[in-house]
Amino acid sequence: MDISSILSGYQQKHLSVGMLGGHSALDIAHGAKKHGFSTICIARKGREKTYAEYFRTRSSKHFSGGKMKNCGCIDETIVVDKFEDVLLKRHIQKLQELNTIFVHSRYFWVYFSDYAKVEEEFALPIFGSRHLLKLEERDGSTTLTTGQPYHQMHLLRDAGIRTPKAYKSPKDIDLGRMVIVKAREAQRSYERGFFLASATDYEERVARHIASGMITEESMQGATIEEFIVGAPVNFNFFYSPITGELELLGTDTRRQTNLDGFLRMMAEDQAWAKQFTPVKMVETGHIAVTVKESILEKAFELGEKFVAQCKKLPRKLDPTGKGIIGPFALQGAVVTEDGKEDIVIFDVSFRMPGSPGTFATPYSRYLYGESMSVGERIGMELRAAAHENILEKVVT
Repeated sequence: MDISSILSGYQQKHLSVGMLGGHSALDIAHGAKKHGFSTICIARKGREKTYAEYFRTRSSKHFSGGKMKNCGCIDETIVVDKFEDVLLKRHIQKLQELNTIFVHSRYFWVYFSDYAKVEEEFALPIFGSRHLLKLEERDGSTTLTTGQPYHQMHLLRDAGIRTPKAYKSPKDIDLGRMVIVKAREAQRSYERGFFLASATDYEERVARHIASGMITEESMQGATIEEFIVGAPVNFNFFYSPITGELELLGTDTRRQTNLDGFLRMMAEDQAWAKQFTPVKMVETGHIAVTVKESILEKAFELGEKFVAQCKKLPRKLDPTGKGIIGPFALQGAVVTEDGKEDIVIFDVSFRMPGSPGTFATPYSRYLYGESMSVGERIGMELRAAAHENILEKVVT
């Protein structure tokens, strides 16, 4: 697939930005509109109202002076039966006619049974790293893929970034060590369920969570077993610009999880009592902004720089473009204190738009640009600069 020839046929003064309807679509669309692009959302039937109705672009009377003012950020919505239908020729052709640059999210991995089709057949320029998204996959065997031999944990370790100790088998767990087990959920196979265990109660806890319906025996075959890091969870949301060659920290956030957050609002004795009625789960449901001490920032940037450098070293069989990471990515982990010193341990990576639009509420983009900026706005800014300088090929794959 020749992205260069597709771009050459575009009217670069009339570019559109496309996205799948979910995850961070509204953040992407808002940022695109702010920088003068049209927006197109591919929404799944039954979930299209958010984009086709509630946040569609339209004129509305603003309270200030009663003048008509545009509101909303989705110019056009294409409704499909399933997200994979975006690969159909008629949709690709329409998106090309609208000069569309697509911004991908985790939805491309979650809702596509064969991600290779996105890499090889999705004939639209993608802002970001088309070929690196598969490295997010960490399970040895899943219902979604046949496994990813080289994945994010290999890359992190090759980059010299600290990660939790991993165990190939429950028999390898150190005595006295607490581990977190990550296995595909029974009902939502595209998401992972989390539970804690130790060497002495591992089998008992697995059986309990299978009985509760959270996971299955089959999903445990590809489960990840890692040292449980006791620290303050922080997601470091970065942006690497191929145009400037600079790494930026756009914001920091942490996760809201159900039903864990509900348990944490109870007193200790009530938590123990409540567990007889419902097991504790750690299902991500949203994000909240957090800040970190300035003394931690240099360490965070060091990890980001190592990550960017290692992505550029990936062999062409993993990244045929040789461009490495482009635009937004997130290093997700925890800040720990050991021997009186703080360190950052990374246990997850997003090789694309992170799912936390509230990062603009942290001050780091304001320190850099003089105003707070969401990830979607930063993408719009990068696309506008690339289009203005006629170097879109630098930021798309």
